[in-house]
Order: sequence, then structure tokens, then C-alpha cells
Amino acid sequence: MQTGKTVKFSFAACVRECFLFVALCLLLPLGVAAEFSGLVVGVSDGDTIKVLDGNQQQHTIRLMGIDAPEKAQAFGQRSKQSLSDLVFEKQVTVQWTKRDKYGRIVGKVWPQDGVDICLEQITQGMAWHYKKYADEQSAQDREAYADAEKVARQSRLGLWQDPDPISPWFWRHSKTR
Repeated sequence: MQTGKTVKFSFAACVRECFLFVALCLLLPLGVAAEFSGLVVGVSDGDTIKVLDGNQQQHTIRLMGIDAPEKAQAFGQRSKQSLSDLVFEKQVTVQWTKRDKYGRIVGKVWPQDGVDICLEQITQGMAWHYKKYADEQSAQDREAYADAEKVARQSRLGLWQDPDPISPWFWRHSKTR
């Protein structure tokens, strides 16, 4: 059905939109952060959540700078519960610069009280500082996350109660063999 309206093609508008898209694609890997807010509608494990944004689009978020025990690993369920207690059904802000190989957004998460959830999981002894990717963090975050892990270890909090905790990256590697 025709409405009588004519759609005009604007080459300049098309070029402008393409330029903005390419600029965004180039800047995100350089550390220029994107940010959005939404409601946490799911917690997959101790370092992965699902956030529903204002447009009702669901995003899977892998918490930046940490690695939590896998669900089948010692403290895996407790780490998931800890993260759930911190963010489930709460409004959060997600700041991110990249996606991982699974297409998940890798980012920092803050609820309205302003607590860095990634850092809080380490502080409570529910995750490791993921030093493999520390170069993707700010110097301030690298230091804060490393210090929090050191204090949690010394205080034997959470997973550090285990006499010989196995890091998730080592645990995953041993399961693939």
C-alpha cells in the first residue's frame, strides 16, 4: 500500500552513517568505552550476567578483570550466589570496550550504589584477579584488583578458605585434556 510519501536517498547521510560506524569499530578496541544501563535479569556464574537495556535488548556481560570458579568447581555455586546477591534484579551501569571470542560484552558493572562489582567479587574472595588480561585494565584497577586479591587470600575469605584453590583457567585447561 502506498502512502504517497517519497523516500529520498541521501548519499551524504549514508557516508556519514558509515563513517560513524567505522569510527566506533576502530575506537572501541583502543579503549574508548561505551556505556549503557539496564536491569540484571540473569546471573550465569560468578563472572557473567545478563542485562536488559532500555530498548528491551538483552546483553551477556563478562565481568572485566576477574575470573570466578566454574559452576562445577569448588566455590563455583557460592561465587554465583555472591554475584546474584550483589546485582540480580538491580539496575546497573555497564562500561565496556570489547567483546570476547564468544560475543559477550567484557565490562565493568556498577549498581546504583556505585560499587565496582568486579572488584567486590574479588574482595569477597569469590573470584581471582584475571592477570592474563590485566593490560586491558587501567593502572588504578590493576592495582586495586591485585591488592583486593592479596587481602582476600591473606584473610582466607571465600575460595581462599580452600588449602589449595585451583584457578578457573587451570581448571578449564585440565578438563579439556
